[in-house]
Amino acid sequence: MGMTDPATLDVTLVDGYVDEPAHFGVPPYISTYPRYTAGALVDAGVPREQITYHTIDELRDDRSKWADVANADLFCYIGGITVPGKYVGGTPAEPDEVKELAWTAKGTTLMGGPVKFGVGDGNEGGIETERDDLDYDFVAKGDIEAAAYDLVDSGLEGFGNRMRSNEEIDQWAADGTFIVEQHPNHPDYLICEMETSRGCPYRCSFCTEPLYGDPDFRPPPSVVTEVDLLADHGVKHFRLGRQADILAYGGDGEKPNPDALRQLYGGIREVAPDLETLHLDNMNPITVVQWPELAREGIRIIAEHNTPGDTAAFGLESADPNVMSDNNLNVTADECLEAVRIVNEEGGWRPGQEPDGAEKPYGPATGPDVPNRLPKLLPGINLVHGLKGEREETFAHNKRFLQRVYDEGLMLRRVNIRQVMAFAGTDMSETGAEIARDHKKQFKQYKREVREEIDNPMLQRLAPPGTRLPDVHLEYHQDGKTFGRQLGTYPLLVGIPGELELGRTLDVAIVDHGYRSVTGVPYPLDVNAASMDELTAIPGIGKQRAGDIVVNRPYESPGEIEADVDLREFTRAGRPEGAD
Repeated sequence: MGMTDPATLDVTLVDGYVDEPAHFGVPPYISTYPRYTAGALVDAGVPREQITYHTIDELRDDRSKWADVANADLFCYIGGITVPGKYVGGTPAEPDEVKELAWTAKGTTLMGGPVKFGVGDGNEGGIETERDDLDYDFVAKGDIEAAAYDLVDSGLEGFGNRMRSNEEIDQWAADGTFIVEQHPNHPDYLICEMETSRGCPYRCSFCTEPLYGDPDFRPPPSVVTEVDLLADHGVKHFRLGRQADILAYGGDGEKPNPDALRQLYGGIREVAPDLETLHLDNMNPITVVQWPELAREGIRIIAEHNTPGDTAAFGLESADPNVMSDNNLNVTADECLEAVRIVNEEGGWRPGQEPDGAEKPYGPATGPDVPNRLPKLLPGINLVHGLKGEREETFAHNKRFLQRVYDEGLMLRRVNIRQVMAFAGTDMSETGAEIARDHKKQFKQYKREVREEIDNPMLQRLAPPGTRLPDVHLEYHQDGKTFGRQLGTYPLLVGIPGELELGRTLDVAIVDHGYRSVTGVPYPLDVNAASMDELTAIPGIGKQRAGDIVVNRPYESPGEIEADVDLREFTRAGRPEGAD
């Protein structure tokens, strides 16, 4: 032990947010990094009450909180964006802000985040991602949680860059759960990213996940214990997002292991029976087609335990066989289509339409008494552009694949189209930005066509008028509407007519569809109090009829409204058959 006693240290953590291929950390998400780092500090001897956590947005909103940075004996900055994104719940830290934090801190400073990566600016195309020190005393080029533990253990004298072990994470994940209570979104609008493994057995040219090595799985009791403790701290929303392939959990990294999934999901439901969100992220389509029966069993287990609207993101990346071969992609368009079919068959049912033999659904968010909900589990498709070998025909290959999915009557929860980010350590570090620039005009046209020809009709199939979205969090106003989302992996953006009070939640019934968003009205809708805009938005009403309704109200039942105005799916005055 060095000269500094851990029990005397005041530590401040600032979350500048992370975003990785298998790890969300921009609010309403909280990533594993600040939780594990807090747990490592506790394990090293720092008292919990001497650890302060802030998000970068908190510091932007309240300059007085910078005093916690200035006065800390140890200041830890956590951040790093390795995939491009557009964010509503928070804005990742800019390099200048990260430097200002280092200059403000009077104590020892430590920076870390996604392994081997720098701060990044989140822009599409290639960016400079080599990490520099940004005037910090120490930069963790391995795991920041391991660096924080070793730094405190050395008396703030230094550490060796290393990766932490699963045994350490068993301890640190549990010890760090308390930090969520300091997040400004806690408890109602906070979803905890849960790690089941990291690393990937495949070596796609552009992806950063293989830099963590082959998959290394946390055992089910470790994850379940962490969920149990987070639930004790008021968390009700969880996402099993920190893995390359949920179906491979607990096995050899490639072959599905349904027994491990049953232990994981069943254990989570047992310790957190009142959870409100249980979603996942990544599922490898090649796993589904190589082991179809084991995959079907695993998908059934997930769909029986999760909450509606869940998404299994498929990394097709490109339907062009040339791009596939040039970038070590592991699934063909035909194989991915078969995987889409299988997930639709095993997970595409809605609450109240459980397949024969399914376990009884869990929690208040599911069950036959809840009508008109989103399907339990559907695939999403990730398409990446700017990869080696991309050509004009690539865009046609991708569109043809998506059209085949739609023409078969299948459902996709989302289609994610992005341009590659070029990272040091990947094969795309030299060429990605150049290819993206060469195809910029074609990329924009293709993206627009996909939104119009695939996304909009697919959304109508996925969530027809009358579909109910409970607990939509109202986030911002724009163009006379209020926009909000549920908590979940890839929640639908919902526009509600009028400017409603922000920060609260309400149930919404869908009435119309955009390309990637929907229009909704409060559910149930009180016809006698509804605004003109809300009434006009309902299919079959229109502005003139809405005006007539406003003039003639109050009504005591839908029967008093014209016979051809069917409000039963939306109003307090009536209910569709089987509704609550």
